[in-house]
Formats: sequence, structure tokens, C-alpha cells
Amino acid sequence: MKKISDLVVNKPKLIVLISLLLLIPATISYIFTNVNYDILSYLPSKLDSVKGENILEEDFGGGSMTIVLVKTVDDNGGKISPNTVMKLKNNISEIKNVSNVLWADNIMDTSVPGDILPDDVKNVFYSSDGEYTMMFVSYSEDASSKDIIKSVKEIKKILPENCYLSGISAMNSDTKEMTDSETPIYILIAVALAIITMMITMESYVMPFILVGVIGIAVMYNMGTNFFMGVSYITQSIAAILQLGVTIDYSIFLVNRYNEERKYSRTKEEAMARALHGSFISLSGSSLTTLFGFLALCFMQLTLGLNIGIVMAKGVIIGVLSVVIILPAFMLVFDSAINRHKHKPFTPDFGKFVNHIIKRKKAFAALFIIIIIPSLLLSANVKKNYNLNAELPDDATTTVGTALLKEKFNMTTSHFIIVDDSIPASKLVRMENEISNVEGVSSMLAYDMFVGTSIPDSIVPDDVIDIVKQNGRQVMLVNSIYESSTDKCNEQVEKIENIVQKYTGSEHYGYVTGEGALYKDLIETTKVDFAVTSLISIIAVFIVIAIVFKSISIPFILIIAIEVAIWINQGISTLFGTAIPFIAPTVISCIQLGATVDYAILLTSRFKEELARGAGRTAAMRKAANEAIRSVFQSAMLFFFATFGVYLVCSISIVKSLCAMLARGSLISALVIVLFVTPILLL
Repeated sequence: MKKISDLVVNKPKLIVLISLLLLIPATISYIFTNVNYDILSYLPSKLDSVKGENILEEDFGGGSMTIVLVKTVDDNGGKISPNTVMKLKNNISEIKNVSNVLWADNIMDTSVPGDILPDDVKNVFYSSDGEYTMMFVSYSEDASSKDIIKSVKEIKKILPENCYLSGISAMNSDTKEMTDSETPIYILIAVALAIITMMITMESYVMPFILVGVIGIAVMYNMGTNFFMGVSYITQSIAAILQLGVTIDYSIFLVNRYNEERKYSRTKEEAMARALHGSFISLSGSSLTTLFGFLALCFMQLTLGLNIGIVMAKGVIIGVLSVVIILPAFMLVFDSAINRHKHKPFTPDFGKFVNHIIKRKKAFAALFIIIIIPSLLLSANVKKNYNLNAELPDDATTTVGTALLKEKFNMTTSHFIIVDDSIPASKLVRMENEISNVEGVSSMLAYDMFVGTSIPDSIVPDDVIDIVKQNGRQVMLVNSIYESSTDKCNEQVEKIENIVQKYTGSEHYGYVTGEGALYKDLIETTKVDFAVTSLISIIAVFIVIAIVFKSISIPFILIIAIEVAIWINQGISTLFGTAIPFIAPTVISCIQLGATVDYAILLTSRFKEELARGAGRTAAMRKAANEAIRSVFQSAMLFFFATFGVYLVCSISIVKSLCAMLARGSLISALVIVLFVTPILLL
């Protein structure tokens, strides 16, 4: 730390210049960073549904299928001719990266009117009222590819009025459009709210701009280095806000300590060196707990956790380095401006509040013990939402398309079955008939159901063969009335999997994939992930705090306090009957523990510092609490407003819900630290 402080106080202008120059490569890298909009692509590769999805993409170009709903009735009630639909189909086929478009004309002559087609064909391609027809578009890339998102955008451009899309790739396209348009807005709102909050709570009008500017530099460094790994859209959406909310703590700790040291130092350089040394324990302990909280996400089987964990852990490291190197340099360079524009800050006097808590320490400690069990029970019973379609607004293209599929085609989810093509056709037909009779299956599209078992492949047109048979494999499409991620859909997938295994046996292979199967595996995977990552984060943070404070009792007290805050946070959703995103318990558990335990560490380290100076226990806690709560108040309010600002304007509910819970969690954690950790440490 001495080498760092010497560098900072001796070369502040050089550090400021280098930090600004480094923004150029960071910005260029950020622009070209790949963003993945397909959350299901983060499922473990060992799952059968993922293996089937990979085969579907590699052999059939169907892993990223888009369903196009075309209205076949004009405004005057007249029928649109099949030739018009075929023209649209051909136009879609010409779009780059589209490998195939499947419609009724692949199976039957389009001169046959739709209402007299065989039921097996009509039920798949036409709605029951004949108002809509649907075609299936497959691509040469996977659903998370930027090229596919561009292709979907091109399809949207050529669609006639009252035509809609559905499917994972279309949903990813809608998600991209929304995140691209909204992310700059809510980052600006978060920054504006952070600056306003700091202007009110700090004694300088200039300091908030310096703090946010330095954190902005750190955010750009972090986002720029994502170029080497790529990010999910969730990571991209919340990383900047989280880094602002998390690393602002370190900045405030340092600024407050610097202002304190100015009273006892001859020069600003001496004060800065003393502030860096004095805040080292709080900064190191706080940053390490936050770091390990994020790293715990890396142990999720759903590798979305790995993506968020690495990006945010990297952000913490970059943030801390920026706080101890770049921030002091900016503060020293602009010291005269900071002091010239001072005002009386609005910081509540917590003296009476602290005295009240200390005086009734036993009552507050008892209250803490009482709320542990109910908060845990409420948290354990929170409802989770796994359906990503529900994460888009009601007016999004895919939301409307999915609703029309359910209303017009009695179809909400599509399952794909991939089997060994060497299985006898008669056996496959029996399997297909059995699957068709599974409860909730609305229709099924399979080769043998249309061609028959007696017609050899040699006389069937190649374009039909290519759609359903490739590399010794055959694909079938099963449409379901159940919404993916629901209990009924999961049970249906399980029944279909059992039927497929019965007919394929050990000598052949068979996979069930598609949204329904992938969501089923997503639910099972994240259940395990939540337990594992929570345990890892708790153990890691416990070890860090134990080492920093050389104590076993202190980490136990601090962690149980933050865990109760986490349980209360999730329990509030249970009380209001609100379903939270499936990823929320894991992310909130790790982030709220890692980030807000900083408040407890600051209070504890300041308490020990006052004790070491010879103060009595009560006097030491009174002084520590008065000083620490001011920083905790500022940090919690900043974290709250930064994340709450996103909640107010964001339309993607998975990001909106995460930010709402993080905002709420920052305040709950601060209250738990002040109300309960203060008396328990004293006792």
C-alpha cells in the first residue's frame, strides 16, 4: 500500500492522463463485444435436451426456429391466396442465414384449398378458424448468433400487416431491440440519481462528478475487457449499474477517511497517504467479500452464472484499483475545485438513534433472533418464474405471436424429437401415434405420418427429405397446448421422453428437445445451483472475514445478519404473491451478501479501531456507529437509487425484477446492520 500511496501522491497528473487514454481501447473493445441473448444456450452440454438442440442446429438448422404467423383473411373478409403466402415464403427463404422455410406446400400442392386439406396437414399449418397459417423458419446458425438476430430483423421488415413471429430467435431479437434502446437511458438515470444523492449527502458539489467519473472509467475498462469472452444480455444490462452500486462504497469510504485525515495533516498529499493506509482494512475486506460473492456464481451449472460472476468479479478488482489509484489522483488534481464549491451536506445526525439502539441492545438482539425463522420460511416459499417469454412486454412481437399461437392453433410450445433413422418405419409410426395421444399434444408433424410406411425415400422429393432427414437422423415436431416451464408442460415432456426411450431402446438413440425440454432442464439445474452457490458464497465470505478480523465469532455474526436481510428481501415477494425470475435467488444471494456485508465490515473494523485506541466498549461502539452509519447511509442510498432508477424505466422484467430486489436489498441490509449488528457486536 505504501508504494501505491507514494505513486498516487507523487504522480497524480500522470495517472489522470493515462487513465483517460486507456478509455480509447476500452471503448473500441466494448463496441465489438459479442452479446448473447439466448439464456437457454447457457445450459450444461451434458443434458440430453442440449445434445438434441445441438443436433437440431447442426443437421437441420432448426435449433433457432422462428414461427411466422401469416393472416390469410384481409380486412374485407376475403381469403388471401396460397400464392401470396408462397411469395412471402420465398422472400423469407432469400434472407441471409435462412436455411429452410417449411409450409404446407412442402407436403401438399398449394392448389388444394386450405379448408379441404387432410386434417393432419391442416391442423399443423392452419388455425382452426382458417384466419391464420403458419410457417417454420430455420437457420444456419444457433439462436444466440448475431447473424440470426439480423435475419429475424429482416423478416420483420418484409412481413405484411397483422403478421407476427414466435420462437426463441424472435424473442432474442425483441430482447436485443429493447436492451439496445433502454440500456443507455437507465444508465443515464442511474448516474443522474447517484450524482443528485451525493450532492445532497456530500459537502462538495464537485466531488460527486469526480466519483461517478472515476467509476465510469472503471466500468468502461470492465466492459471493454468483456471482448475476450462475450456477455449475456442480462450481464450487459446490469453490470454497469452493479459496478456503480458496489464500488461506490469503496469510494465513499476513502473520501470520508480523507476528509477526516485532512483535519490532522499538514498537506493534502499527507492526508491522502494516511487515508489510503487507514481505509486499507475496510477496502480489502469489503472488496474481497464482494469478489468472492460474485465468484460463487461461477460454480453454477447454468453457465450464465459463470458469465455474470467473471464480469462482476473483474469489475470489483478494476473498481478497487480505480479507487486506490485513479480516484486519489483525481481528488488531488482537482482539490482546489472540490474545496471551492463546498456546501453544508444533508447528513442526518444519527447520534440519538445510535444511543437508543445501544441503550436497548438486548431488546434489539432478541428481536433479531425472533425474526430469523419467519424470514427464512417466507424466503423458502417464494415463487419463481422460468418462462422467458413472460419477461417481454405485452406489446412485443413475440408476446403477441405466442398469444396468437395459443388462441388460434391451440399451441403454445413446440417439442422436437430426434431419432435414429434406421428404426423401422412401422415402429416409428406406433411411437408417433402414442405421442399424439399424450395429454396436451395439439398436433404432430412427422415424416411417416404423411408419406406412409410403404413409400420408399427414393421417390419422395428431395426438398421434403432434407427437411426431416439428415445424416442418418430423423426429426419430428410435436406441438403442445401447455406453456413451457409450467408443471403440466414438464410432465408432458417427461411422458414423451419415456415413450421415445421405449421405442428407441438401448440399440438406438432418441432425444427430446425444444423450449419445453430445455425449460424443464433449466428448472432442475437452477434448483441445484441455488443451493451450491449460496453455500460457496457463505463459506468464502466467512473465511475472508475470519482472516481479516482474526476471529470466528465476527464472521458468524456478520453473515447471519446479511442472510436474514436476504431472506427478508425475498420474503417480501412471497408476502405480496410476486413471482421472481428464476435466476434472482442465486444472483441476489451472492450479490447482496458480497456487496452489503461491506457495511457490516466497516462498522466492525471501526469498532475494533476505537477499542484499540483504549476506548471502553460502549464509547467505542457509539463513536464507531456514528462514523460508520454515515458512510453506510450514503452507500445504501446510492445503491438504492442506482438500481431503483433501472427498475422504473426498464421493460424487460427479468432485469427490472433483479434491480428492484437489489434496490430493496441494499436498504434492508443497511437497516439490519444498524439495528441488529450494532447491539450484537456490543453484547
